[in-house]
Amino acid sequence: MTSSILNESKSVAIVIYPNVLRSAVLGLGDLFSIANKYSGENGVSQLIVHEVGKQDMKDLSPAGYKAVILLPNLKREFGSNDHDIHAWLRAQHATGSIICSACIGAFWLGYSGLLSGRPATTHWLVESKFREAFPKVQLHVEQLLIDDHDIVTAGGYMAWVDLGLLLVRRYLGVQVAIATARHMLVDLNGREQRNYRSFLPPLTHGDMDILGIQHWLEKKSAVEITVRSMAARAKMPERTFIRRFKTATGYTPNSYFQHVRIEKARGLLERTNSSVGEIGWQVGYRDPSAFSRVFKTLTGVPAGDYRKRFRAIA
Repeated sequence: MTSSILNESKSVAIVIYPNVLRSAVLGLGDLFSIANKYSGENGVSQLIVHEVGKQDMKDLSPAGYKAVILLPNLKREFGSNDHDIHAWLRAQHATGSIICSACIGAFWLGYSGLLSGRPATTHWLVESKFREAFPKVQLHVEQLLIDDHDIVTAGGYMAWVDLGLLLVRRYLGVQVAIATARHMLVDLNGREQRNYRSFLPPLTHGDMDILGIQHWLEKKSAVEITVRSMAARAKMPERTFIRRFKTATGYTPNSYFQHVRIEKARGLLERTNSSVGEIGWQVGYRDPSAFSRVFKTLTGVPAGDYRKRFRAIA
């Protein structure tokens, strides 16, 4: 281990704002306690956790935190009016703290201005709201964790585990991180948010002609459908149809149809015993290699691995 890791305790702040997910606060504290156990056995430093509430943020002077963490909440609050927290985050960042978030916690980072022009992730369910609020952020919701050195963001509710292990690895070393992951029976690497993400087609855009095509595609996933046939059914010139479809849904027609097919394939992999090849055929892919390629591109894992991880039947 490097000398920077040895014999130095590191303070980590967890921001306690109203309705913060207490299971994440306590769970992260437990993760660090487990890491400290393995770290102590090797004579290495410890992570000291501080719960910091709004009443503690009146003093903007640096507190020497190595990392500041914003965790999820269950009430879908986004912190746009928590100006005292935003100012405190900026002050801590300016004095060297790494600022971290998990799930909806990224909104506090966004409103503080710290994410402008930076790559970040958050829970995929709030992607559209996040993009609307912070158009200058380089959002990558397919990623479960983005380590941008002084800013670290994690995706879903349970991504605080991945975030915690990253901080353990950074401050206590790789061996302690591996031991902690084994103790908790979690993967240290290799997960992506797109493994879990469901395709939620936008249906409230107000373009009724495009909505009609969307409903039609849901019924025709097993049929080969071209953009030309979509445009013909919508009674539009092809270029006009492509433009309106992209404006309404955010996807090109072909990309949208692929997402529809793969989402149906995910359900079949979870709920049936049909082979991967049969499922590919059922959702319109006559070439098994093409189905495998598209499935892995959109979900991040091969179809067989997806079934092993997410199947809902014995």
